Amino acid sequence: MLTRLRILDLTRVLAGPLCTMILGDMGADVIKVERPVVGDETRGWGPPFDSEGASAYFLSVNRNKLSIAADFAADADLGLVTSLANEADVVVENFLPGTLERHGWGADVARAARPELVWCTITGFGAESRRPGYDFVVQAESGWMSITGAPDGEPMKHGVALADVIAGKDACVAILAALVSRSRTGVGRHVHISLAASAEAALVNVAQNTLVGGLPPARWGNAHANLVPYQLFQASDRPLVVAVGNDSQWQAAMRALELADLGSDEALATNAGRLAQRERVVEAIGRRIATHAATFWLDRLESVGVPCGIVRTVPEVLAQLPASARTGLPPSVPGSIRLPPPALGEHTALVRADGWNAFAATGGKSA
Repeated sequence: MLTRLRILDLTRVLAGPLCTMILGDMGADVIKVERPVVGDETRGWGPPFDSEGASAYFLSVNRNKLSIAADFAADADLGLVTSLANEADVVVENFLPGTLERHGWGADVARAARPELVWCTITGFGAESRRPGYDFVVQAESGWMSITGAPDGEPMKHGVALADVIAGKDACVAILAALVSRSRTGVGRHVHISLAASAEAALVNVAQNTLVGGLPPARWGNAHANLVPYQLFQASDRPLVVAVGNDSQWQAAMRALELADLGSDEALATNAGRLAQRERVVEAIGRRIATHAATFWLDRLESVGVPCGIVRTVPEVLAQLPASARTGLPPSVPGSIRLPPPALGEHTALVRADGWNAFAATGGKSA
């Protein structure tokens, strides 16, 4: 889909590399620029490391890219990077403000020379902030941790660096929108994405509950603030979740669980009524589900259209996917895996000699 689109990747860690990997999965040519010797800091974020010494963290977001090592303080290296930018469609970077400008280059200089260039800057807390953008800090300051965890426990972060992931996907969306605009006007643009803004926007209905109701949200653990039953239950062998989203699903669930007394109770016919009697509903369903194995209830509930699922472990999930220890999970967008994650500076000589044509020479150029 993005064949012959050229992406110069000046990012590191997670949000930026995820963004450029998604573009690469969709067919774009991506050249990743890394610091000599140390490279992207996630190269050292392990164990685990694979048999070639690559960290799992780095491998997870850096396939479908070439890697060059360049020191912006060295004229020859800066010249290489700027020459690549002069032929790129998109530049993506997540430097602190002023870092590139100290070397006499940056978005303003590059776009003044080529107004058609799309430049994406990813920051932690906005274009004017010099605070490093670390997911854990953003989860804390965006309100996420205050609503995550057991009701009587301490605030809890998400198990995945989800602020980074959402920001990376937001950056990808913004870049594609800028490219569509360029196709109509001939002019690119400088788009800004911050982890903080992405995380704040992701509060969606939780924020709206506060705006409408005027009360700060509580932590609900594995339950839902607005829906009942919509939470985790313990079957006789393992946990599962039941997610009743409307009143017809409620009636179907009560039939599947053989809880006729709840199903026939008019006071529970609407979600608002069930919300008012949350403890009674949850306690009765919990007792019933505990009498059989999770798969027993999964079959019964799914057969009548009630959303539900077993709580699977990560190894169980991976066993169902065409996942690779080298190239990671399959693309989440229409696309393909053409190249494994590169070694640090693996393609420096090739890119110096051939520029963007180096991508074709690796066999990673999509047809």
